[in-house]
Amino acid sequence: MGTTVSSFNYENSRGEPLSNLLPKSKSYYGIGYRQNINSRRTLFLSLGAVYNNYGAIGSEASIDNFFEWDLSYLGLKAGLGIKLFELRDLSFFANLSVASEFLIRGTQTINNDVYNLVGEKEFNNNIFFLRGGVEMQYPISRSTAIFVGYNYGKSVLISSGENSEKLTLNAHQFGLGFIINLPKCYCSY
Repeated sequence: MGTTVSSFNYENSRGEPLSNLLPKSKSYYGIGYRQNINSRRTLFLSLGAVYNNYGAIGSEASIDNFFEWDLSYLGLKAGLGIKLFELRDLSFFANLSVASEFLIRGTQTINNDVYNLVGEKEFNNNIFFLRGGVEMQYPISRSTAIFVGYNYGKSVLISSGENSEKLTLNAHQFGLGFIINLPKCYCSY
């Protein structure tokens, strides 16, 4: 779990970008499974589920307009991690992942009008996120480790239609989590 600082790149149906969009901080949650894939315990494959929240806010002074997005996506994620080095019990990793996420809740506010985005063709697309980052991990018991990490991600929007609105997201994620070995495993981290 952690914080996502997201920024939006938006183009209307005429291909015009929307300026003055500012990032918003939201939360994210994830759960998954991680498995060693080599004998030296330096490569890891991970699979999991994610719940991400993204947002942006902005205004256009020339037309006295205010706008805001608040979006929630549920998705599946697969990733690959590599142990870079260790300093005593502290381990450092780099990771890459891809996720397919689906809009489950979303609103767009323009001035005082709020619009539900679920079901809207332009916004109800599934998005694919490519992410990369680093994390530090420290064992707190024989079967549990705590980790902190940073990931940067960029979405690839799958749109339907030639003249549809386009929205891509950039996300910086700062998180904290736990790794718990399955019973009778007591694997090294």
